[in-house]
Amino acid sequence: MPAVTVDDVLALPRIPAVDPASAVERTVRSVTTAPSGVEGEGFPVRRAFAGVSMRELDPFVHMDQMGEVDYAPGEPKGTPWHPHRGFETVTYMIDGIFDHHDSTGGGGRITNGDTQWMTAGAGILHIEAPPEQLVVSGGLFHGIQLWVNLPAASKWTPPRYQDIRGRQARLLSSPDGGALVRVIAGQVAGHAGPGTTFTPITMIHTTVSPGATLQLPWPADYTALAYLLAGRGNVGTERRPIHTGQLAVFGPGDTVRIAADTRQDSHHPNLEVLLLGGLPIGEPVVHYGPFVMNTKQEITQAMADYQAGRLGQIPAQSVPHHQPDAATLPYLDAGPPDPTHSNEAPPRARD
Repeated sequence: MPAVTVDDVLALPRIPAVDPASAVERTVRSVTTAPSGVEGEGFPVRRAFAGVSMRELDPFVHMDQMGEVDYAPGEPKGTPWHPHRGFETVTYMIDGIFDHHDSTGGGGRITNGDTQWMTAGAGILHIEAPPEQLVVSGGLFHGIQLWVNLPAASKWTPPRYQDIRGRQARLLSSPDGGALVRVIAGQVAGHAGPGTTFTPITMIHTTVSPGATLQLPWPADYTALAYLLAGRGNVGTERRPIHTGQLAVFGPGDTVRIAADTRQDSHHPNLEVLLLGGLPIGEPVVHYGPFVMNTKQEITQAMADYQAGRLGQIPAQSVPHHQPDAATLPYLDAGPPDPTHSNEAPPRARD
């Protein structure tokens, strides 16, 4: 799991130690296990947020762990052309390569440790695919795609991109040097990551050495989530056990705590954690396939706009992947709105 690393963690700026006398360590509300599935043209994923209430996730909507898989030659897969409206997709490539093309003529490549931040806003068509040389050779593929909701006032913003190279992430060390902290968006103890967001959020990938503990200051008004990309450890004041493919949702407080077990498996010698949090938007959410809006009427309009070509057209010179059926959009399990993906009543107050 290369992402971005350093030879000497102790040479990095250190996050100040949390004062236990004044800190309020967050408890753990839940630990859930991500079910496995397939996405796009058949690459394996774990559905990280499955079974978790939208109210607990706000301002996030959906997250897939893509892979980790070691493809044989000819096996690498991507996605077909598909639309998005009303949110931001964040693709963080830990291992491997993904190419991106869109209906505006834009494109790019992300590889080990890079992040592509796409604000779909009013609407766009795009495609993600491994480059031809990777399809021929095979190789490792591992990444994250996170969906960040947009507030109603920003859902109609024009599409835009941020290509964040791995070397641009803010690299920090825990106080004792037992953890490498990569800040992609938001800030930790005054150290800001490069990502620019409509809704205030924090996104961190941290590597915790066996037996080490990481305790980070965390805004009291933010949600707090920890998803284990690899390894075993425990989280929160209760020292709740957690392992690869599990998501911890934290309760209130102003610090989060993660500890790695002393013994890890041979394939992943360290604990690898994605830490997420943000200021809740607190608006109604209706999530239908690749559209995230505030009402069912807006979803109906998004479908009509897509079918009428108002979300863009596939360029004539395109990568050889097909367009999804406009009526069913099978790529992202479109279908009748699922109550688990809908919250049309104002969210309850967060305790």
